[in-house]
Amino acid sequence: MEEKCHLSHFFSPPVFSSAQKIPKVAYQYEEDRGPARADNDVYNSWLKSRTLPQNTGTLLAPGNHRPFDHTTLRLASRICKMCFPDILRLFFALHPWRTVLMIILQLVRGMLPVFKGFSHAVLIDEVQSMITSGNFLWLRLAKLAATEVIRAVLEFTVDSIASSTENIVHTSARFLIEYKQMEQRVRLDVPTLANPIIRDLLHESDLFVRSFVGGSSFGLFSMFDFTRVLVLFSELVSHLFLLSSLFWKGTHSPLLFLSLLSAVLPPVLTWLRGNRTYSGGYDNPQEAHAVARQEKMRRLAYSDYHRSEVLLFGLGPWVLQSWARARRTILGFEHCHAADESGLSSQFWSYLNSTGLLAAMQNLPVLILLQSNAASLGMFTLYRSSIHALFYTAGSLITTLRLAFQGVFLMGAFCAAMHVQPQLQPTADKAIRYRRCSKGMKIELKNLTFSYPTSRDPVLKDINLTIEAGETLAIVGLNGSGKSTLANVLLRILDFDSGIITVNGLDIRRYRPADYHAHITSVFQGFSKYDGSVKENVGVGLIQESQNPSAVHEALRLAGAADFVKALPQGMKTKLKTGNSESSAWLPEVPGAYTHTRHELSGGEWQRLAISRALMRAHRPEVELILLDEPTSSLDAHAQNRLFNTVEKIATSSTGGKIKTVIFITHRLSTARRADKIAMMERGRITEFGTHEELLQRDGAYAALYRASV
Repeated sequence: MEEKCHLSHFFSPPVFSSAQKIPKVAYQYEEDRGPARADNDVYNSWLKSRTLPQNTGTLLAPGNHRPFDHTTLRLASRICKMCFPDILRLFFALHPWRTVLMIILQLVRGMLPVFKGFSHAVLIDEVQSMITSGNFLWLRLAKLAATEVIRAVLEFTVDSIASSTENIVHTSARFLIEYKQMEQRVRLDVPTLANPIIRDLLHESDLFVRSFVGGSSFGLFSMFDFTRVLVLFSELVSHLFLLSSLFWKGTHSPLLFLSLLSAVLPPVLTWLRGNRTYSGGYDNPQEAHAVARQEKMRRLAYSDYHRSEVLLFGLGPWVLQSWARARRTILGFEHCHAADESGLSSQFWSYLNSTGLLAAMQNLPVLILLQSNAASLGMFTLYRSSIHALFYTAGSLITTLRLAFQGVFLMGAFCAAMHVQPQLQPTADKAIRYRRCSKGMKIELKNLTFSYPTSRDPVLKDINLTIEAGETLAIVGLNGSGKSTLANVLLRILDFDSGIITVNGLDIRRYRPADYHAHITSVFQGFSKYDGSVKENVGVGLIQESQNPSAVHEALRLAGAADFVKALPQGMKTKLKTGNSESSAWLPEVPGAYTHTRHELSGGEWQRLAISRALMRAHRPEVELILLDEPTSSLDAHAQNRLFNTVEKIATSSTGGKIKTVIFITHRLSTARRADKIAMMERGRITEFGTHEELLQRDGAYAALYRASV
């Protein structure tokens, strides 16, 4: 068993080191335009809650349950103090009086079972009295029955009003919380999302949002589940009050206490032990890695996108064996968890329950009833129903509190995530409006260096480059030389580590990314294929004109895509099959669902749509830079020449002057010679710069590459 539980010979996934990773992330979060101090405290409390007590260098995988101990209890309390009032005010502002009414009705609902039990007891006592005396007072019995009916109607009315009120508040709150999450997600940029701790924070924030759509079966706990705590707590107090009023006498209080203890103690001890030993997730890095491996292999098995290579390279047996090894590992850990939960203490309480000892202890107050002259069948029924309800309510409350404890950390993640600032966004005191230039965009790079977060070596090294306004620059080089990375830095998709970039004479870091992007259009090398129609795929290039068929058709014409789109079954309205969506890689397609109505395009046709998307806004006067990253890799030579003629025409005014700067990245040097200047990149550096003729005269790397290509 010990070997199965550890399986140290299988998978050795990397873990976060607290000495290396956590301080760096916390520093970035605090200093790089992070949240306010209070929200930073929420973030730090959330982050500390993920540190395993047994191994201070390892973080819990996002979404895993925190252990129940003094440290996490203190962190949960701190998060509640900082987050709960704000979220409560947020919801209260939606429906003030409905929220108050909802809370009041939940407290009332908790007391209804006690009134129900008392009403039944009175009715039973009256029937017992009539049978004993032989004097049947039918009018009295009818009044009691009518009272019971009225009580049931009132209970139904309260339940209906409470449910209706809760649904209204819940629907509004659900929309608001999902809206805020979406609003934050579309704001965040690539450098921010590249931070692994921020990704974990957003993952748990997503879990908090998902809990509003009914995720409690997955161990999630939403804000509205806290109303269950009110109901259960109110019900528990009501039952305790009723039981104490029945038997609270000096000579009988020890028996009553022992009876209540026997009802409440087992679930409490089970909860304490469960929180101590159960994490509800994959706190072992080896187990977490096995789960990730299992899901990766499952995606490969189900995915149509990977099907060709799985078949061609004979990956089927490898996929199956890898999945089987990962699955066996997970089952081994699950067996360990099951063994932990069936320990001696659990077996002991199960044994006591099976012997009937706990039930006997709970029935001790019955002895009091039998010795009392006031004993009645109704009182006995009331006691039995109350003690059973107390046992059930205590267990439900314990389970709910257990989920609530874990839900606090998801709430903390949501609150902290709402204040994460995009890394590329300048602070308000440094931000400036974009300065336009009538001749295009002038860009200067000085000693520019960039490296990816997961790489130690810079991808771009000491880049020095000047692109004059209205100039056309071609960037060429071998694969992996850093061309596309440089393009993403210029587009302000990626941030740079050191150096300076000025645009029209001002530091690029002082421009708001959204303002800067409004003056650029681009074709990305890894362009997106949107799940929609041709019109939608092209229209996203200029969203305000996306519903204008004339604008979309003009963009298609400029890109040379109008003819093939016209030949599609429904023209611009034809739905396209992307073939690489997350959904198709996750689940098998349902036959006849929708795939037969979607059209599949070739690589060249998709590239023409991507070019059309960029040309939707290229002609607009505010656009000063056109950047094309391998725009013709899937096109023939004639289509390539037509595209560059089109771009050159767009970049030139009616009087013949240049009005837009053009940068294009290409591996076809026959195309590069059309540019005003050419930058040759090698191993992340610009090694040669000049016109086509100047670079040929130098007889360097560019000249050698050009001769090899022709």
